Amino acid sequence: MDEMNKNFMSNNTAPVNDNGGFLWGLLGCCIPIVGLVLFLVWKDQKPRTAKAAGIGALVSVIIGILWYVVMFILGIGLAAAGM
Repeated sequence: MDEMNKNFMSNNTAPVNDNGGFLWGLLGCCIPIVGLVLFLVWKDQKPRTAKAAGIGALVSVIIGILWYVVMFILGIGLAAAGM
């Protein structure tokens, strides 16, 4: 009887909603540190949602790096042109 109660209790958990939502990715893109934290927290329980948040954070970091590279190149170009 005790084993039967254990099986019932272990199977009586609520299903996890793991749809990999776009909004979690957008949040990760807008606030990359939040996306990274959500990825690390959810990577085992909600892998699809964690992946969306992590990709959003990664996209944000890549866009930021590209922005600084372009601004650096434009600054050097403008300085060389004497502006």
